[in-house]
Amino acid sequence: MKRRAIGLLITLAIFGGVAAGVHRLRRVQAAAALPLAPARQGDFLVIVRCRGELKARNSHQVVAPNVPQLRLVWQAPSGEAVKVGDPVVRFDASNAKQQLQQGDAALKQAQATLDQAQANARITSEQDNRDLSAARYDVEKAKLEASKQEIVSAIQGEESRIDLGLAEQKLRLAEATSQLHAASDSAKVASLTRLRDRAQSDVDLYKHRLEQMELKAPSNGIIIYLTNNSQGWMNAKPFKVGDQVWPGAAIAELPDLTTIQMEGKVDEIDRGRIAAGYDARVRIDSLPEITMAARVEAISLLTVQTFEWPPTSSFRAYAQILKPDPRLRPGMNGGLDVVMNRIPNAISVPAKAVFTHQGKPVVYVAEKNRYRPVEVKVLARNPDEVAVSGITAGTLVTLTEAENKDRK
Repeated sequence: MKRRAIGLLITLAIFGGVAAGVHRLRRVQAAAALPLAPARQGDFLVIVRCRGELKARNSHQVVAPNVPQLRLVWQAPSGEAVKVGDPVVRFDASNAKQQLQQGDAALKQAQATLDQAQANARITSEQDNRDLSAARYDVEKAKLEASKQEIVSAIQGEESRIDLGLAEQKLRLAEATSQLHAASDSAKVASLTRLRDRAQSDVDLYKHRLEQMELKAPSNGIIIYLTNNSQGWMNAKPFKVGDQVWPGAAIAELPDLTTIQMEGKVDEIDRGRIAAGYDARVRIDSLPEITMAARVEAISLLTVQTFEWPPTSSFRAYAQILKPDPRLRPGMNGGLDVVMNRIPNAISVPAKAVFTHQGKPVVYVAEKNRYRPVEVKVLARNPDEVAVSGITAGTLVTLTEAENKDRK
């Protein structure tokens, strides 16, 4: 009987130990299941976070020349870095070459017609000069004969006087004819000269157009092709080979990467908390491994409305990146953190590690086999972290509420 009682007591003791071990194991497993994060000590940044995109403060556009019937036949790859004078786009030059050939032919014909007219004018002028010389000779001869009236008969003297009058009339007629021929030839030569000059202007224009069939980079930068809206906004796409281009169209843009900056959208509630000259940090979505230092250069005075739906309006903050990464490109999206204040040697925890318990902020500190709520004082907040006092650096805090986890 005593042996049975002793055996029963031993069995109960064994079962009790096993139950206690299982209970402790479950508590340890529960403690290990909650996500933890250590409290960090260091400078705490009080920031205003906003979204935005990269833009270049300085950029140059590549504009189509004032030439009709332009068609793209070659373009440099989009996003490629170019230097001043490098070719960017080329247009189909066949039409310009054909016009130049036709213009050259018209210019040669106009020049030949002008040369012929000038030669005819010189021939006419020489003939008129000979006629004038002959008429002047006849006049002088008639004068000589008329001077003999005193030594010849009256009839011969009268005949000499009549011959002198006729010679003088012929001289005046020759002079008038010469002046008429000179005026006519001068007008004809002037008209043909204008036609020749017009043909020369056309040839010069065609040559200038032919030279503009290749557009070169006006500055250093990268190539970003702009949108071609000629087919409507629903079919709008960047310019590509084969597209028709209208004169004066902006085809591409060359932003200067040394002037790249972040343009952030600042909510109206945060506008009064920041100012030009504040330090900032820039993060790019496609380059999450880097954080670049920046400085707020300016803030827009008025809100800017977006074309999104629903439409929103916000201020714009322009932050100059101090040391731009060479991989940055205009149009990249990212975040802009404007630093309003710095708290040195502050204890900070993740924002989702602070909970409210009985109306007071607490964190749940992970100990050996349990979570202990510790009341803290919130010194400052930002979207990711909270500066607190009441715990030490390195303390492990939970990222989910421990009581809710235990209750579950």
